[in-house]
Amino acid sequence: MDKKASGKALLPFGIFVGVYLATGMILNFQGVEMAFYQLPAPVAAILGVLVAFVMFSGKMDEKLGTFLTGCGSEGIMTMCMIYLFAGAFATVSNAMGGVDSVVNLGMSVMPPQFIAAGAFVISAFIALATGTSVGTVTAMTPITIGLAEAGGINTFLVVGATIGGAMFGDNLSMISDTTIAATRTQGVEMKDKFKTNFFIALPAAILTIALLLIFGRPETAPAVVRVEFNLIKVLPYLFVLIASLIGINVFVVLTGGILFSGLIGVFTGSFTVLEFTGNIYSGFSGMFEIFLLSMLMGGLATMVEKEGGIEWVLQKIKKIIKNQTTAELGIATMVSLTDMATANNTVSILINGSVAKEISEEYQIDPKRTASLLDIFSCVWQGLLPYSAQILFACALITNLDSPFQVISMCWYQYLLAAFAILSALIAGKRRGAKTPKQQVK
Repeated sequence: MDKKASGKALLPFGIFVGVYLATGMILNFQGVEMAFYQLPAPVAAILGVLVAFVMFSGKMDEKLGTFLTGCGSEGIMTMCMIYLFAGAFATVSNAMGGVDSVVNLGMSVMPPQFIAAGAFVISAFIALATGTSVGTVTAMTPITIGLAEAGGINTFLVVGATIGGAMFGDNLSMISDTTIAATRTQGVEMKDKFKTNFFIALPAAILTIALLLIFGRPETAPAVVRVEFNLIKVLPYLFVLIASLIGINVFVVLTGGILFSGLIGVFTGSFTVLEFTGNIYSGFSGMFEIFLLSMLMGGLATMVEKEGGIEWVLQKIKKIIKNQTTAELGIATMVSLTDMATANNTVSILINGSVAKEISEEYQIDPKRTASLLDIFSCVWQGLLPYSAQILFACALITNLDSPFQVISMCWYQYLLAAFAILSALIAGKRRGAKTPKQQVK
């Protein structure tokens, strides 16, 4: 029996993306700062859900049951709980001084004559440890701009390196929103996605660092920055990273990281036990938007799938996709276009997660690789869009900036990452013989 297929079923998704995009463009035209972040994504998603309830067939109770089944599915709930624990870890660790110590440690070990390359490496480590590219850009950019000006080096190049490093770390971090969304939508372990992702991102990072060492040398070496840091406060981040790579359950890892940071914070006087519990709850609260959005998208995706929307997309895609290589490139294109429309890499992964999973199963693509492609290309565009939070925050701190493209043109890592990801798809296709699904079935 053929599965139900209907292009009209995708309209709720179109309403969500369209309202989100239109609002951002209108506000941006009006000169509103952070225009694409003024409308909360869950509100736009609610509009899509309401359209689905109105236009889809069936009794209201049946539609509500389908929606709630999607909202409360094991995959969605697991993802949401990881968000909460990751938020608590990030908030507690920041409150006990972990972020400041990581930044200061990096600034202390960075040779002043290697400002640009050092900015990339330090930003990469901070984002890898904290799981946030926006937070990394916000913390690092004022420092790297000052060093660039002191050393007579191209400020745009140093800021581009800072953003690139932040995207590298965010893309690979075990507690990043994008990693959580990509792995849970594809049903893979974080450590497995990390390994697959790492072998694509590492060559791009190495080449970026080499270029920055060549073209980013200052005219005059700036004074050595003397800053204080507490190595003990860096340990929780290392614990979470190493424990995750070893393969320990993510909830055990994050719980351990929260307690580790809490103990350090209490014994160093950063906060009291009661304040520690308050920081945990603040971390939970900080994840409310992405928690709610994930539930709404899970419910909406289930409704759309039942009405044949996902099957319609797959049937159309099959006319273009002929083998595993073109399937991988198709997944990369879908998430890239969605990120361009929403300027939110986590949202773009959530929107495309279901379709990407269906495509990977149809063309027998390793789900670890699918998760990696979703994360890579969403992060590539998030680090290049002139209206993304990362670019907006960085550009707002540059005094002599005429256009955000002065910085975007210097974000070398993002371009190289996309190139290496595409190259890996082409090479993998040749190694597999670019076989079609029917040819692979024994």
